[in-house]
Amino acid sequence: MLKPQKLQAGDTVATVSLSWGGPGTIPHRYAAGKRQLEKTFGLRVVETPHALADAKWLERNPRARADDLLAAFSDPAIKGIISTIGGDDSIRLLPYLDLDAIRTNPKVFMGYSDTTVTHLACFKAGLVSFYGPSIMAGFAENGGVFPYTIDAIRKTLFSTGPVGRIEPNRDGWTVERLDWADPSVQSQRRCLQRSESWRFLQGTRCARGPLIGGCLEVLDWLRGTPVWPELAKWEDAILFIETSEEAPSPQYVARTLRSFAAMGVLERISALLVGRPGGGVLENEFAAYDEAILEVVTTEQGLSDLPIVSRMDFGHTDPMCVLPYGIRAEVNCERQEVALLESAVSDAVE
Repeated sequence: MLKPQKLQAGDTVATVSLSWGGPGTIPHRYAAGKRQLEKTFGLRVVETPHALADAKWLERNPRARADDLLAAFSDPAIKGIISTIGGDDSIRLLPYLDLDAIRTNPKVFMGYSDTTVTHLACFKAGLVSFYGPSIMAGFAENGGVFPYTIDAIRKTLFSTGPVGRIEPNRDGWTVERLDWADPSVQSQRRCLQRSESWRFLQGTRCARGPLIGGCLEVLDWLRGTPVWPELAKWEDAILFIETSEEAPSPQYVARTLRSFAAMGVLERISALLVGRPGGGVLENEFAAYDEAILEVVTTEQGLSDLPIVSRMDFGHTDPMCVLPYGIRAEVNCERQEVALLESAVSDAVE
């Protein structure tokens, strides 16, 4: 896996709308994310040609979205690319993506949710990319970017030292929905719920392997496409999954994991990491998701020693950590720790 060059203050990063045209629909929310990204990290943020385009126009023009992405990768002045927001149709970009252009122009790429599509394209191209905040969901956080997220980005994207232990967020989490269309609430902090420890559901061993994963629904759509990792890539990998704001049921999670089992994925991975359920699922419902996962992994597949950690701080929950694709991680069940064993970026492209 190619590690992109680290980011540093003064670098130019480009924003790209790969799915829903959120910036054109709610421009003040996008502007808040751009402003807070620039202020917090000292970056210069520019837009790709169609990043701010009308959402209906973007919906009709997947090739233009793909062209924006490839142009940003090919521009030597741009050091990083960040998705503006997710959506549900960036899979339509796949016929227009040039993996050679991504491979020969490695740089930081970050986003989450539907951006899983582009992450698997980067993974197929051999480039480390980053499952983390987008401009409108993460950087545009009401009242400012969460310190937990800031710390994760600095350690993962701005430093060439080993990332090390991923600490659980202890300052409270939220999925409260404030109306993005109302500019008056942009400075209003969302209500936080008390943070509880991640749940180490099973496993006794120390598992190590490269990270692969994303939003579970999008992974489900991508099965059988050209960017789906070949079976050998899953050998000893650590699979990370999380569910979207649409709040798919525990039964949906179980059915998708059964599909992964049928493809030979579950028997090959070395550990499973699960993000806190998205979509406003109540905390007293989290146990149903844990039970559904254990039903498939342990009861049906007999993988009783596969380390599983649930309710983690990534995906459709805030604040969120950053998970780099292809970077070796460790799940230590005895110490109940998750760590990244190496740097995710380099001083020069490796």
